[in-house]
Amino acid sequence: MLSYIACAIAIGTLSCNSTHHASGGKGWIPLFNGKDLDGWKVGNNAETFSVKDGTIIAHGNTAHLFYDGPVKDHNFKNFEFKAEVMTEPGSNSGIYFHTQYQESGWPSKGYEVQVNNSHTDWRRTGSLYAVQDVKEVYVKDNEWYTESFSVQGKRVIIKINDKVVVDYTEPENVDRPEDMSGRRISNGTFALQGHDPNSIVHFRNIMVKPLD
Repeated sequence: MLSYIACAIAIGTLSCNSTHHASGGKGWIPLFNGKDLDGWKVGNNAETFSVKDGTIIAHGNTAHLFYDGPVKDHNFKNFEFKAEVMTEPGSNSGIYFHTQYQESGWPSKGYEVQVNNSHTDWRRTGSLYAVQDVKEVYVKDNEWYTESFSVQGKRVIIKINDKVVVDYTEPENVDRPEDMSGRRISNGTFALQGHDPNSIVHFRNIMVKPLD
């Protein structure tokens, strides 16, 4: 608890909630205070995101919740990220990195780390969406699991409950289709996805460890 308070003071907020939060260990900084969406920003369909019992719930029309807070001025390049996630049956979501705020639509900048254990989309939890996809299902709906990923240079490693499911290095001068031109290692913030009204996904203990 003392580590969490120290982190909160360090990033200039007095909002703390110990119900679900852990310090995460040395160097880890919480991005979500467990109480409200302070430090986060959403455009259209803002009602898709709510906070209950220390968790962010994504449930509603397509929307994206962007981290807009003070940690690294919400601009990350090399980092480790982790969150506890729980999906309800048939749900789809994702966690973007190296992205930037946009009012509506699917984020055009950055990569998406997939959250999907039983949705009709075959790309499962842990996929680096449409770049290096995972077909296997490693975790179950209605159960909390940890989804983590790191970026160092051009290398992206994605883990599900500490199991590596993607290890991808972006090629030099990577060539992307026009509709994926923004899928490149660069810098930016994180975003949580509200995919559709039939999807319900829970996030908590959202943390980052900057590496630069």
